[in-house]
Order: sequence, then structure tokens, then C-alpha cells
Amino acid sequence: MSSHPEETARPGAKAALDRRRYRRVRRFFVRALLHALWWDWVLNRAVLRRFRTPPLERWRKIAGQYRQLAEELGGVLIKLGQFLSARVDVLPFPITRELATLQDEVPAADFGEVRRVLEAGLRAPVEELFAWIDGHPLGAASLAQVHAARLPTGEEVAVKVQRPGIERLVETDLAAISRSLRWLRDAPAIRRRVDVEWLLREFTTVTRRELDFLKEAGNAERFARDFADDPGVHVPRVYHSHSCRTVLTLENVAAIKVSDLEALEAAGISRAEVAKKLYGVYMRQFFLTHFVHADPHPGNVFVRPLVPPARAGAGAGPTPFELAFVDFGMMTTIPERLRQGLREFAIGLGTRDARRIVDAYVTAGTLLPEADLERLVEAHEAILARFWGVRISQLKEVALAEARHLAHEYRDLLFEAPIQVQADMLFALRAVGILAGLCTTLDPDFDPWSETLPFAERLLRDDSRGGVIEELGEVARALLRAPAKLDRLLAHMERGGMAVKSSFSPEARERLQRLERALDRLAWFVAASGLLVAGAVLRDRGGDGRLATALLVAAGVSLLLGLWRR
Repeated sequence: MSSHPEETARPGAKAALDRRRYRRVRRFFVRALLHALWWDWVLNRAVLRRFRTPPLERWRKIAGQYRQLAEELGGVLIKLGQFLSARVDVLPFPITRELATLQDEVPAADFGEVRRVLEAGLRAPVEELFAWIDGHPLGAASLAQVHAARLPTGEEVAVKVQRPGIERLVETDLAAISRSLRWLRDAPAIRRRVDVEWLLREFTTVTRRELDFLKEAGNAERFARDFADDPGVHVPRVYHSHSCRTVLTLENVAAIKVSDLEALEAAGISRAEVAKKLYGVYMRQFFLTHFVHADPHPGNVFVRPLVPPARAGAGAGPTPFELAFVDFGMMTTIPERLRQGLREFAIGLGTRDARRIVDAYVTAGTLLPEADLERLVEAHEAILARFWGVRISQLKEVALAEARHLAHEYRDLLFEAPIQVQADMLFALRAVGILAGLCTTLDPDFDPWSETLPFAERLLRDDSRGGVIEELGEVARALLRAPAKLDRLLAHMERGGMAVKSSFSPEARERLQRLERALDRLAWFVAASGLLVAGAVLRDRGGDGRLATALLVAAGVSLLLGLWRR
């Protein structure tokens, strides 16, 4: 049997769309867009705001409608909902909470259809491929389902098989989502903070990549190499002889789900140690290997006891364990341009250095050009002072208590919103959101600050060792360039080219902008008053009735424009 059988379909080839499904998905997004235009743009004016209903409740209902649609149709809609549920940095909590209930679990496909996919992909009868295969899946998700099996050579395996007809559904959903989200690319508030086209391309690429199980096999093997020196991490072996683009056969590593608290305690495994280990594995991915498992939900992470439960009796201490990861379809590589920014952020966080954190944002390119860096440093110093050492279980309560004070003190930053979203990091941020939820569930007293310190110290040591010679070289080069620079500076001053540049503080800039808006409205009101008086006088003295009417109408229009101005 060939190790990689030829495929009947070209990898990545687009399937014909399901037009009925396409229209249904598009209708939902069109309604959501029209809702936003009417309630959040047309009615978001000085005169009309009184007619608006609270936006949070409206969008929570829309999120609920999306959740119902995704649960009914499955496919990419579930993936998109799960992705958005992790965007706590840009979406309000009631919306992310609504979407977080989406589970990538759907009714299993009939095993007869699954059998046809297996035999078409591996080009052999199931009876020749496996000594035994369970017709009831271990789990069924939107894109594939997994069956326990045994190879003829005796190895226990998990066989992941694409759902029949899934390519057509995926291409239909991607087409509808892409067409709908492209309407947002011209909105100034969105365009200046996120590259919608890039985001759509990345989401489409990652989703299609999930349908190529040979790529997933490569991801699993790379992940295994990254953690080959860590005995606490187990990555399942790939059986290439029983894998192809639509079928992936891996070592069966199923054990205790990371979210099964009762089973962990029954096995004598410390939940706090599991949280600590899981967090450490992800710190290594983010800051050292730069290859991140972006879908660490409870069904994809298992805890495997390293001694039989019978030997983990009273007085034996916590049971040793290892973490086993599965499902390597959604992996993200942190690009080179963001790696240094992440290193600086980790060091700044670990050393409570607010300026280094802000410098990390600059390095990573996550700040708009006009951002007030000094004000951001101030804000981060306040945040570190208030939240340092706060455990995850207390974070929500403390955040709510401090939110009003911080919002008032740094309202200028909130108004300017100087952060721009790095689309490269969206899938990694999704992993962070899921990871935070898992660590909270495992150990409400988990302290992320103290667990970040070892990584910050290691990065700082590496940074210091590698940076001393580099910094000495920079100093030498700067000294050699200094005479020429000084000469150019003096010549520039002699020609009168020296200028002093100043800028307003954020508070002064905000007051100036309010004053400008007030003067703008006042100008319209003065114009309206003048037109009104002129029209009234002309009508009173029996002048041209049409001209008087025109003046009065112009006065009304000027008044409305003045009220409309923001």
C-alpha cells in the first residue's frame, strides 16, 4: 500500500456551492449589516440618539441568532463563532459569552458513508486496512469524525475521517462569509485597525488547510519535534500508511479530558499542576518555538496518568502525568516581525516594566502612528499597580471594581483607541482566550504572573547575553557617525532649517476638539437665525412670498445641520 495514496480530488480544489445554504447565510449577514447601519450609524446622531435602544442587548440577540444558525447548519459557521467568542479584546462579554456556548459537536455521519470516504481515500477495503474499527465515533465535529480502530499489526489508533460532502459546505460558507465581511473593509473605523482582506484570506487558508489531513500530519510531527525534550508532553504518532488527504490515522492517546475535574481528582492528579503545566507549554509555544496549537479546547487536550490508579493511593502524593495533544489542523506560526515584540512584552510583563511593554507594542506594530506613548506608559503603570498578583479567580471582581476609575482617568486613550489589530495574531489570541478559560476551570487560584516570571527571566538572560556585544557595536558605530551628523546639524541650523515641533496634551486636544465642534454648531445656528429673521421680515412686509419661503426653509435646514453636527 502506498504511504500517500493519490487523491481523486485535487487538494484545495473548490467544490460547487450549495446555493440554498449560501443564500441563507448571506441573508443573516445582510440583516446584521442593515441593523448596524440603521441603529449604530443613522440613529447615532445628536438629534436621533434618543430613539436608539441599548446596543449591547441588541447585539447579544444577534449573537444568539448566529449561534442558532451555526448549530443548525454546522460547518465553518461553528468555527467562525468559536473564533469570535475568543475575541474578548474587541467584543463585549455578553456577546462572547453567547458565542462561547457553540460546541463543535454535531450528529455523526452514517458509518456506511464514512466507510466509502475511507476506502476511496486509502484505496483498499476497510477489512484489509484495520483488524477492527468501531462504527460509533469517539467524537463527531463539523468537519470530521474520529473512530477508534486497531491496525493489523496490533496498534490501537484513532482514525479521523472527513465528513462526506464537507468540501461543498466549507466552500459555500467561506464564499458567503467572505462576500459579507468585505462590506466592512471600507468602514474607516475598521479599516484603520484591521486588514479585513488579510483576515479573510487567513481565515479561508486555515479552514481549507484543516481539510488537508496530510498537512495536519506534518503539523503534528513538527509539534512533536518542538517538545521532544519535554517528558511531560506527548504527541501521538502518525501512521502514514493509513493516512491521506481525507483520512488521518494517529496513535490513540485518549485519556482524561483536561476539563474533567472529577476524573482528575479520582486519579490523584493535582489540578493546579495541570494548569501550571498547560500554561508553561503555551508560554513555550508563544515565546520559544513560535508554532502554536490554536485550538486547545477540552476535547483536544488529555491528561494521561503515568502510574496506574491503583498505585496512586493515599499518602503516595500527586500522580505524575503528561499532557497529550490532538487535532493539529488549526496551527498558527507567529511571524518573524512579531517575535521580538512578544519577547519584549514578556520581559516587560515579568519585570513590571510599563515602558518596555509599550515599546513592545511599537516593535510589533500594534499602535497607530499618532498614539501618545507617554500616556500609554502611564496607563500601563496604573494597570500593573492595580492588577499585579491578582489571581484569575479574583480578576473579574477586581476588574469590575477598577474599570470605572481607570476609564475615567484614561478616557482620552479610550476615546482615541490607539491600538490596531494585528491580523497575524488573531488565531494565537484565540488560543489565549481558550487557555485562560481552561486554567480558570482547573485552578481558580492560578497565578499567571508568577508563572510568567520564569519565561521573562529566561528571555531577559538570553537578551542580555546576546545584546552586550551588539550594544557595544552600536555605540561604536554611533561614535564614528557622530562628527558627520553634528556637521550636518550645524549646516542645517545655519540655513535656518531648524524648527520646533510641539503638540497638545491629550486633555487639551480633547477640549480643543470639543470647542471646534461647538463653534461649528454655533456657526450653523447663527446662519439659521439670520435666514429665519430675513424670511420673517420679508413675509411680514409683503415681499416676494417664494423668496420668503425659501429663506425659511433654508433656516430650517441650517438648524437641522447644526443639530446633526457631532
